[in-house]
Amino acid sequence: MDFVDSGLYRDITDHAHDAPAWLRHTAEIGTEAGLLVFVGLFALGWWCARRSDTRVFAIAVLAPLATAVAYLCSEVLKSWVTEERPCRAVTGAAPSLAECPPHGDWSFPSNHATIAGASAAALVLVRRALIWVTAPLALLVAFSRVFVGVHYPHDVAAGLLLGAAVALTVVVLATGLATRLADAVRGSTTPVARWITGPGPRPIALPHASHRRRS
Repeated sequence: MDFVDSGLYRDITDHAHDAPAWLRHTAEIGTEAGLLVFVGLFALGWWCARRSDTRVFAIAVLAPLATAVAYLCSEVLKSWVTEERPCRAVTGAAPSLAECPPHGDWSFPSNHATIAGASAAALVLVRRALIWVTAPLALLVAFSRVFVGVHYPHDVAAGLLLGAAVALTVVVLATGLATRLADAVRGSTTPVARWITGPGPRPIALPHASHRRRS
């Protein structure tokens, strides 16, 4: 099957082979390393949310779970579409920089892009300022999958959209329940539970002024 963006795939993979060796190696490593950065951001978001209000903490906990749901949706869609990888299907294309996955490991949508899109969207709900980190990182992860030759451009575009849509939906639908559960755990006297959820925001000290009566 010849997709509309097969020509764009060829152009990108041709440029990849003409790129400096350090860039090719960086792309091969970065396609996996980017997801590890998201894992680190999830951990950081959870740690910081331990001293935030219960709703923010609940969203921080839901963020990786929503990403996992997005990944499962991607796997289901892959099994239904069964699109062959471009590193086998596109004639005349340069060899992929990464090893071409075996037949049966389908191409559409990109799991990496789905995870990246879901992670980026969910983390923004934890802290809006993270969009300046998560959005470029998600785009780089997605593009790297085409650059190393294992996905079509439409695979990664669909993955980003699918991941973001599923993650946002899961977080929105589950925040109420997760907030109630987190609130209950924060009220627990168990040390482990209290450490996981954190103490919540510090109480705001109200100004106190002593008034002396004149004698």
